[in-house]
Amino acid sequence: MVTLRVLTTDDWPLWRTLRLAALTDAPNAFKVRLADWDRGEEERWRARLELPGAYHVAALLDGHAVGMASGLPGAADIRELRSVWVSSEARGRGIGNRLLKAVEIWALGSGGAALKLAVLPGNEPAIALYRRNGFTATGEPGDVLPDGTTREQIMVKALRRA
Repeated sequence: MVTLRVLTTDDWPLWRTLRLAALTDAPNAFKVRLADWDRGEEERWRARLELPGAYHVAALLDGHAVGMASGLPGAADIRELRSVWVSSEARGRGIGNRLLKAVEIWALGSGGAALKLAVLPGNEPAIALYRRNGFTATGEPGDVLPDGTTREQIMVKALRRA
């Protein structure tokens, strides 16, 4: 059974476990590297969960943490989708869709008109997930990656109130 759990600052050990698992399992899916985070102390993990206006959610499969996603406030009425990951053993069960929907509901509830994300080029499984959930490429240049030439792909989804 899959359940979603909204994380608070007291959930920093769970967030740390998920983030380190994501960076270990899918190192080419994130701009940051395991080495950037693996030595983080409690204060660093709490600080991520304390970002004003942010939303962090974990996916649990039969009580085991298997996925995560975050929503962050952006400029004006834009919200940002970040840190999406589902463990390899839990993929194909709709968990990614549920995490994206949870962040979308948060974004709408916080006054967002659009949800924006950056994905690394070549991460086809993530791009397919985002497309299935209504995101489209914007064509705007994303941040330059460590190789100095490649850029993130920016995708966006307009949010509609029911």
